[in-house]
Amino acid sequence: MHNIAFTSLSALLSIGSAFGGQIPGFGDFQRGISAAQRPKEFIASGTPVISNVTTPGKLRVVENSGICETTPGVYQASGYGDISASDSIWFWFFESRKNPKNAPLALWFNGGPGSSSMIGLFQEHGPCRITNDSLSVAHNPFSWNNEANVLYIDQPIGTGFSYGDATVGTSQEAAADVWSFLQIFLTDKRFSHLKTNKLALWAESYGGHYAPVFAAHFLKQNEKILAGKASGTILNLQVLGIGDGITNPLVQYPGYLQYSAFNPYHYPLVDESVLAAANDSWNEPGTGCRDMLIACNGPNGTNTICSAAQDVCNDNILYPLVGVFDPYYIPSLWPDSYPPPLEEYINDIAPTIGGLVPWIQNSEFVYTNFAATGDWMRNSSPDLEFVINSGVRTIIYDGDADYILNFNGVEAMVDDLKTIWSPIYKTQKFKTFSVRGEETGIYKNAGRFSYVRIFGAGHEVPAYKYGNLDYGEAAAQMFTQIMRDESLSST
Repeated sequence: MHNIAFTSLSALLSIGSAFGGQIPGFGDFQRGISAAQRPKEFIASGTPVISNVTTPGKLRVVENSGICETTPGVYQASGYGDISASDSIWFWFFESRKNPKNAPLALWFNGGPGSSSMIGLFQEHGPCRITNDSLSVAHNPFSWNNEANVLYIDQPIGTGFSYGDATVGTSQEAAADVWSFLQIFLTDKRFSHLKTNKLALWAESYGGHYAPVFAAHFLKQNEKILAGKASGTILNLQVLGIGDGITNPLVQYPGYLQYSAFNPYHYPLVDESVLAAANDSWNEPGTGCRDMLIACNGPNGTNTICSAAQDVCNDNILYPLVGVFDPYYIPSLWPDSYPPPLEEYINDIAPTIGGLVPWIQNSEFVYTNFAATGDWMRNSSPDLEFVINSGVRTIIYDGDADYILNFNGVEAMVDDLKTIWSPIYKTQKFKTFSVRGEETGIYKNAGRFSYVRIFGAGHEVPAYKYGNLDYGEAAAQMFTQIMRDESLSST
C-alpha cells in the first residue's frame, strides 16, 4: 500500500495553470481582462495588426499570419468577433488542407470552465504542436484540419485572448454567446461560404457540459428560425464529439472511487484510509456528495445548493483520491511536464496573430463565476440525449490514463443515457480499435452513436501516442471516421 497523505486542494488545483490542465486553481491566476483594463504595455510590446476598437456584429481579423499552419496555400485567420460593444470572443480559423470549400466546419472548445482552446490547438490537434522546450512549434501531420476546416474559440469572455465585461456563469449563458459569435462569423464574407457545410462541435473536459448545452441550443435556435420566431443563420449541426468530459456528476463521481482503487497503471492510487474516507463522504446522508448532487439536480435545486455540492464533492472525492500522481496523466507523478507549457510562446506571438490582451490559459475570473452557480454539478445528460435523438452523429471518447475525467465515470454516464440508440448500445460488446494494425483502444457503435476508450492517452487524448503510433494518430483516425459520417472501425 502507498502511504500517501491527502493532496492539498491548492496544490492539486495549481496543476491546471502550470502544466496545461483544465481544472483551474486558486492563487496562481491572472484574472480575466475587461475592455477597460486592456494593458497598454502589452499592446506596446508589438505593433497591433488589428484595431482595438470594437464594432458589434463584426469580425476583426488577421489573415495568413504565417504562424502555426505552414502548409502552402492553406488559409488561416485569427482575431475577434465583437458580440457587443464591450465583449469580444477570440477565434483562430484554419482552412482544411484539402477541398476547403466543401470540407466540414469543426468547432473546438476546451474546458475549465475558463480554459483556452489554444490548448487544443497547440498541444493536441492543431496544424502545429508546441515543442518540448515550449519555445517553438512543429508541423503536425495528424492535424484535424487534414479533414475539416477547424475553428478554435476562446470562451466564455475572459478566457484565453477573449475579453470584455460579461460575467458568464452557466453553460446556458455561454451557449448564447457562442451562438451570437457564430452568427457573426458565418455572415462575414470571408467565411459565409461555410454556412451550408456540415457543422461539427467538438469539446473536451468541461466540454462535457458545454457541448451538449451548446448543441441543444443550436438545434432549438434553428427550430425557432424555421418557425419564424427568431432570425438568424441556421447552424447545420451534424456531428457532436466529447472527449474526457464531465456531463452527469451524479453518475460519474463514483468513477473516482473506482479508478483510484484500480486502474491500468498504478493501483491503488492512495491508501485504504483515504479511499474509505472518500467512500464515507459519498455515502454520508444529507451532507455527502451523492445526496448533495441529488438535491442540486432536484426540483428545488438552487445555485447555492449546487455550489456547495461542488465544494463537498471535489474536496472530499475528486482531489484526495489522486494521491501523488498527475491527474491528467496517471502514469506520471505530479507534476508531469508534458504537454509542454504554452504561455510564453503564445504571448510572444500575440501581436502577430492579433491578440490584444495577455493570454490566459485558465481564467480564475471565469471559474469563479461558474463556481458561484454550481454549473459543474448540474446534469447535462438531458441535453445530450436531445441532441442524439435529433439525429446528430455523436461520439464520446476518453483516454485510459486520465484520472480527472476517467473512463469509469464516462462509461457509466454513457451507459446511463436514455436515447434511441441506448438499447442497441447496451447489447454491444467492446471491439478492439486498431490503427494501422496497432491495437490502441476499445469501442462500440450503435446507430449514429459511438464510444471509444484510447489506450495510453491522458486527459488531452490527441496529445499522446501509443505503441508504434505517432502523437495524435489514433485520435486522428477517430476524428476522420466520424467527420465522414462513418461508424468507428479498425484499420
